[in-house]
Amino acid sequence: MRIETTIRSSAVQSRSGVGRSASGGFFVPDQATSSQTASAQPVAHAAGLDSLLALQAVDDPLLKKKKAIRRGNSLLDSLEAVKADMLLGRVSEGRLNQLLALVTTARDRQMPELDAVLDDIELRARVELAKFGRFPNP
Repeated sequence: MRIETTIRSSAVQSRSGVGRSASGGFFVPDQATSSQTASAQPVAHAAGLDSLLALQAVDDPLLKKKKAIRRGNSLLDSLEAVKADMLLGRVSEGRLNQLLALVTTARDRQMPELDAVLDDIELRARVELAKFGRFPNP
């Protein structure tokens, strides 16, 4: 979406309370000159702000898809690491805990088939953790 109209304020005010000395440093002028006040500038119209805030509140489907792909890849990487550890006969408790955390974040209530697979993965991870004598909370 492209925003075509922009309101720019071309009025630039100088600061009356701060001046420059000849040596390039800043100085504060006397009380007589600092008593001048600048006139108030009108505030630019902010009607477009409401529409921008409304656009930010809408979920971006591409961003949601990218996050889902990232979570899925993380879950697959974790499963691959657990599989390699199981083949070697040494599964670490930390990997299983990481796998459980990824499974709980990967749940999508719109896909019951995926949730069934995630339930099976979670059950297997909990069984493996039980072998360590640790019983994680469901």
